[in-house]
This record gives sequence, C-alpha cells and structure tokens, in this order.
Amino acid sequence: MMLILVVLVLDFTEKNDTYIRNDVPAAEILQYMLNYGLYLNNLLTPITVFISVIFITSKMAERTEVIAILSSGVSFLRMLVPFIMSAVLIAVISFLLNGWVLPVATAGVSQFRVEYLDKQQDLNQQNIHIKVAPDLYAYIRRYFTSVNSGHDFTLEHIKDGKLLSKFSAERIVWDTTKNVWNARDWRLRALNEMGETWTTGDAMDTTLSITPADFDLPLNHHETLTLPELSKQIVILEERGADNISFYKIEKYVRFMSPFAAILLTFIGVIVSAKKTRGGSGFKIALGFMLAFVYIILFLLSRTFAEAGTAYPILAVWIPNIVFGLTGLVLYKTVPR
Repeated sequence: MMLILVVLVLDFTEKNDTYIRNDVPAAEILQYMLNYGLYLNNLLTPITVFISVIFITSKMAERTEVIAILSSGVSFLRMLVPFIMSAVLIAVISFLLNGWVLPVATAGVSQFRVEYLDKQQDLNQQNIHIKVAPDLYAYIRRYFTSVNSGHDFTLEHIKDGKLLSKFSAERIVWDTTKNVWNARDWRLRALNEMGETWTTGDAMDTTLSITPADFDLPLNHHETLTLPELSKQIVILEERGADNISFYKIEKYVRFMSPFAAILLTFIGVIVSAKKTRGGSGFKIALGFMLAFVYIILFLLSRTFAEAGTAYPILAVWIPNIVFGLTGLVLYKTVPR
C-alpha cells in the first residue's frame, strides 16, 4: 500500500500542471488514480510477496522457531505447505485480476491519457495490411483516425497464388450515414484468360469486414482486453493475417505465466531465509530485493525477445519461471536447513 501511494503521489505531482491546464475534473483524476493503483498492485505483487516471505521466515529462523519445527519431526516440505497454499491463493487472485479486472483498469488509464494528457498525439497509421476475406487482402499506405480516411488503398483478390483482380483507390472515407466505405478515384484491374480489363470511376461505395473501430486502437490495445476478449481478438487477427498478432498472443501467454511467479518466489524465499544467521534478517531482505529485481529484468528481457520474434513466444515468456524454478530446486538440494 505504501509503495503504491508513493508512486501515485509522484505521478500526481508530475501531472498536476497538465491537470490544471486542461481543467481535468477531480472525479476523473481520482478514477484514473484508482485504475493506475490497480495496475501498480499487480506489478508489485510478486516483489511484495517475496520480500514478506523472506522477512517472516528469517524472523522465524532468528527466533529458532524453524529449528524447533524441524526438530519436532516435521519435514521441511511439510513446513512449506502453508507458505505454498498462501502463494497459490495469491496466484489465483492474481490470475483473476489479470484476466478480468486489470484490463478494464488499463483501458481506463489509456482513455484518460488520450483524453486529457496526450491530446497532441499522432493520429495516423502507416502501411496497414489486413486480410478481409479468405482470398482478399487490403493495404492502406496511411490512415488518419481523426477523419476516418485512408490514402493509397488497394484490395487484391489472390487465389492459389495467382492475382485475379486488383482494386485501387486514391482515398477511402467512412460514410457514417450508410456505414460503408466510399472509394474515391478508383481503378479496377481484372485478369482473365483473355488478358485483362480496366474499369475506373470517381466514387463508389464498398463494403469491407473492417470498420474505423479496427484502426482507432491504442498502442496497448492487447492490455485492455479481458481474457475472453483477448482470445476472440486473436482469432479475428488470425483470419485477417494481421502483422501485430504476436503482441496479443504474448499478452495471453503472460497472463497465464505471471501468477506462477508468486509460487516460485515463495518457494525460493523460504529456502534462502530458513537458516539462522548471525547477521539477522537485513542481509536476507537485501538478497530478496536483488533476486526480485533480477526476476523483473529477466521477465522484461524475455518479453522483449518474444515481441521481437527472436525466440518462440511461449518459450521466451516462460523463461523467467523456468530459470527461477530450476534455481529453487538447486537451492533446495544444496542450501543447508
């Protein structure tokens, strides 16, 4: 709670001038801070769990409680049971938050930033490739979300590796009254066995399986979807052959992977702090911070590699848990208790 409050106060201080300049309502600021607090809570949960486990276990060891437990015939694994049960409970709660609650909060944070903080953001997208049907592929060189207009539009009909027709337009504009796209200065090239035919025109309405809502998406759109919505979006993007589908798949892998962090870090935390030492719990807490920092760095690096396509996404995302899981087993076999 204290860590979250400190970050929220710093964030508010940094943005206070912007709030005043844009005349942001107090209720909107409070809602934003609540949503941002939920995001921070999920981010800090593995660290706080790890530090608390080390703190409590080292205090038990310092008071020779661990020695008394083990000397009474209780095995070390049996002593781990309440720790692991608590970690599993935290992991389940974390999974529910990641899958259904946090995406809503993240969407609120993104909407607040777009509406009040990033008003001057660039509102155009470039070089968009979309599969709009099994054999139809669309391309837009530049799309402006503010006016729902795209420039240099092409629609190619390709079957069995052969180009059957190509529709081009200098510009396409979304008609809000008809809910269709209007193509301006269009050309249609149709290829057949006898050669090819050309057709041109000034304007024509056309229906596609895409709407302006498919373009007006925040950069972190994959983080704003609940788990069922994320799975549905992945299916849609696979059908369209979208280029950015990897971000959505990686986000889904992360939501299933991250809850296990609390279990692994709890297991390691009990092992490294169960032995009584002369220095007290200070060194062990410092060691806990260091290990938690290494885990976060490893998680960020593995996700970056996955998004860059330099490694198998599901394997790259699970690297931190695999490394720390093996580390926990090695520590369990080697560290005296």
